[in-house]
Amino acid sequence: MDNLTHTLTAIAISQTGLNRKTRFATVTLILAGNAPDIDILSSLKGSIAYLKYHRGITHSFVGIIALALLIWGLMWWLGRKFKPKPGLPLNSRWLLLAALLGTGSHLLLDFTNAYGVRPFLPFSGRWYAWDIMFIVDPILLTILIVGLGVPWLLRLASEEVGGRKTGLVPGAIFCLGATMALWGIRDFAHRRALRILESRDYSGEVPQRVSAIPVMANPFTWMGVVETETSFHVVGLNALDANGVQEEFETFLKPQSSPSLAAAMKTQGGKVMLDFARFPWAQVDGSEDGYQVSLCDLRFFNPSAHSRGFTLDVELDKNIQTRSENFYFTVPPGK
Repeated sequence: MDNLTHTLTAIAISQTGLNRKTRFATVTLILAGNAPDIDILSSLKGSIAYLKYHRGITHSFVGIIALALLIWGLMWWLGRKFKPKPGLPLNSRWLLLAALLGTGSHLLLDFTNAYGVRPFLPFSGRWYAWDIMFIVDPILLTILIVGLGVPWLLRLASEEVGGRKTGLVPGAIFCLGATMALWGIRDFAHRRALRILESRDYSGEVPQRVSAIPVMANPFTWMGVVETETSFHVVGLNALDANGVQEEFETFLKPQSSPSLAAAMKTQGGKVMLDFARFPWAQVDGSEDGYQVSLCDLRFFNPSAHSRGFTLDVELDKNIQTRSENFYFTVPPGK
C-alpha cells in the first residue's frame, strides 16, 4: 500500500489507547509502519535491483521483527536521553508492542494487494498475495481520513466553545473496524470473481490458472487474468453480475520457444522478472541487427489504455549476446 495509508493506519492503532500507555507510542507506530519501505534504497542501483529487493527481507517476518527491535531501541534511547516534564512515562513493553504493531500492520496491508510479499525470506522466496485491495485504495483512504479527521475536528470545536474534550478512540476503532469490513467485502467479491473465471472456457480452452485483480474504487469490479494452454486472456467482470465475464479486453498468445527468448530469460533481469511475475508473457521482435525481447507481468496490464506495466526489455545482437536490459514499471510511449 501507499505510505499515506500506512501512516494513517499507524495513527489509528495508536489512538485506540496505546498512546496513553507510553510516551512516543504514536511516533514509534508511524516510524515502524513505514520502516519496511526502506528497501526503496535499492532503487539507487537501478530499477531491476529495485524489483529484485522490493518487498524482500524487510517485508518478511524476520525483517519486521528486526526493524521493530531497532526502532524500539532507538525510541527507548531517545526517551531516556530526553526526559520531558512530568507526564506520561516511558514504558519499555508498550513501546516494543507499538513497534511490532507498526511493522506488522505494514506487512499485513501490503499482503492485501496484488503485488504481494515474501514473508518467509530468507528461508523461502515464495510470493503471497491476497489480491483484494488496489495498491492505492481510495475507499480505504477515505475511511481512515474521515475516521481520524472528524473526531479531531469535533474535539477542536468542543474546546473552542469550552465544552468537554471529546475522545478520539471511537474514531480510531471505526477506522480499524471499517477496514476489516472492507477487507471482508472485497474477499467475498474476490472469491466470487475467481469462481466466475474458473467456470467458463476461453476460445475453446479450459483455464489452467486464474487471478482476479482489484481495480480502483469499485470493490465488485475486477480484472481477470486467465492462463490456458496456448494463451493468456485479460477480461473484465463484476462479481455481482450473474452473467459473469462482461468484457474480454485482450488475448495474448504464448510465444514459441526460441534461442533469443531463452537467452533473454537467462539474463539477470530475466531471472528477476520470472521470479516476480505471476503471469509472464513474452514478445520477441527480430531485425537485421538482432532481437528485442519484452517480458511483462499481465497482472499489471492496463485495460483502459491497452498498455503494459512491469515490463523488461532485453536487446540481443545477432549472436544472441545481451546488449542491454531495461525494466519499466510503466511502459513508456512508443514501446
